[in-house]
Amino acid sequence: MNLKKKNIVFISVGAVVVIVVLFLIFGGKSGIPKVEYVMTKAEVADISTTITATGTIEPVTSVDVGTQVSGIVSKLYVDYNSVVKAGQVIAELDKSNLTSELNSAKANLASAKASLASLESELAYQKDNYQRQKTLYDKGLISADAYEQAYKSYVQATQSVSQQRQAVVTQGENVKKATTNLGYATITSPIDGIVLSKEVEEGQTVASSFSTPTLFKIAKDLTDMRVIADVDEADIGNVQVSQRVEFTVDAYPDDVFEGLVTQVRQQATTESNVVTYEVVISAPNQDLKLKPGLTANVTIYTSEKKGVIAVPSKALRFTPNEALLTDGESIEDAPDAKDKVWVKNGLVFKAMPVTVGLTNGNLTEIVSGLKAGQEIVSEFILPVEEQAQQANSNPFMPKPRNRNNDKKTQSNNK
Repeated sequence: MNLKKKNIVFISVGAVVVIVVLFLIFGGKSGIPKVEYVMTKAEVADISTTITATGTIEPVTSVDVGTQVSGIVSKLYVDYNSVVKAGQVIAELDKSNLTSELNSAKANLASAKASLASLESELAYQKDNYQRQKTLYDKGLISADAYEQAYKSYVQATQSVSQQRQAVVTQGENVKKATTNLGYATITSPIDGIVLSKEVEEGQTVASSFSTPTLFKIAKDLTDMRVIADVDEADIGNVQVSQRVEFTVDAYPDDVFEGLVTQVRQQATTESNVVTYEVVISAPNQDLKLKPGLTANVTIYTSEKKGVIAVPSKALRFTPNEALLTDGESIEDAPDAKDKVWVKNGLVFKAMPVTVGLTNGNLTEIVSGLKAGQEIVSEFILPVEEQAQQANSNPFMPKPRNRNNDKKTQSNNK
């Protein structure tokens, strides 16, 4: 058999194969593939929209306890996790220098008071002397110079007493300051709470020259926590106070904690060109599972509706294709409807205008136009063979090699 006859045989066999495949795909029905339509019912459901973010667990109220004076830590009375009461002594600094400063201030005050007493006595003498000299001067018994000298001494004594009285006040304030500083050496808890951190040890020197050193961090109530979540700028417009929140922490992956949005802060934070806003979320913690510093994976429910009629969102995107209709099937469209779903009554696809509400992507609320339990078409499914044929028709898929070209190439090579 020569090459030409071989080609004729191959072409004939190929034609037969194509005919058989087409018959199997189209079922011998006018070349139209058999399409399956997926039916679904409008059901009563709960629909919600959410946004996600990450945040950090922290106490609602916490205080950094420091010291306003410098010194050596001589005694610590609490440790991590210690429960403290307001006014309870939690640490003491060495008081030697502070006590010395107080004693020095008291001595200076005593000296100032003694000087004041002496000057007041001198003032009394100068006053009496001035009055005597004035009486004599008025009678012409002494010169004007003697009278003026007595008056001048009286005025100077008055001024000295006034200045010394001010010095006594100053020394008194120094005593108060030294007493206060000595009191600062005894550090007490400002609130009822629990010690979260201890930043110093006994014998350590703390200096308050430029800033107040932190000795302890005390949380007021660990049963009342909060989450500070960083919400992306694209989502912050949907977040409002009182929205429901669910969050999880890695420490308890199977537990879902709940809270409410209590504050949406206006200040933006920019990091690596990403803008976020802080959202404060309440986090009740009666069982004390939530610990400060834990990372929370937050879900904020921005919209929620319960017990509404809903359909799969893909049903609103479905439209019957005339090219896929079989004999006797027809379409009754509603071209003016903004949103519509399709019902199939026998061989007729009929569009039903609807009004949609909240959607979460998977489900869409139907405000009007459908009743619960009403059946609609949600999508169609092509036969597997038809899907394969469409995939093979994709211009970006690799094409099978041409057998005739292969035969010609082999002949030329011969």
